[in-house]
Amino acid sequence: MELVAMAAVGLVAGWLAGMLMGGGGYGMLGDIVIGVLGALLGRFLFGSFGGVVGDGWLGAIAVATLGAVVLIVLLRLVKRV
Repeated sequence: MELVAMAAVGLVAGWLAGMLMGGGGYGMLGDIVIGVLGALLGRFLFGSFGGVVGDGWLGAIAVATLGAVVLIVLLRLVKRV
């Protein structure tokens, strides 16, 4: 069940990050991958704030989206080089 929840959060976060970054979506699988990797990165980056973003689904989506935005920025920087 946790895998399904992680995929759902990843899908929403990846889609939101794609919309925020102006690149549109990356397809369902791409959104899930970007969102899950963004969640891991967001948890690493924002984990020290200790629940400042919030708990539950909305907090998970917010952290995953922020992490996915950072991931997209990094990917675009690497792509330019």
